[in-house]
Amino acid sequence: MIPSEPSTPGAQRQTWLERRREKIRAEVERNRRGEYTVPTWVLALALALIVGAWAALVILA
Repeated sequence: MIPSEPSTPGAQRQTWLERRREKIRAEVERNRRGEYTVPTWVLALALALIVGAWAALVILA
């Protein structure tokens, strides 16, 4: 039996890099089509900043 892909660390790394590049390429294509979504952590951070600023205004005023 001849393996279809060599099982050397360099080949595995190349395969990982190819998958990573394909994921990035697909994400860029989605963003160009207007399917961009803001990550949840960014929304949570924005909400925390708004609530924190409001609370600071209420407490310090």
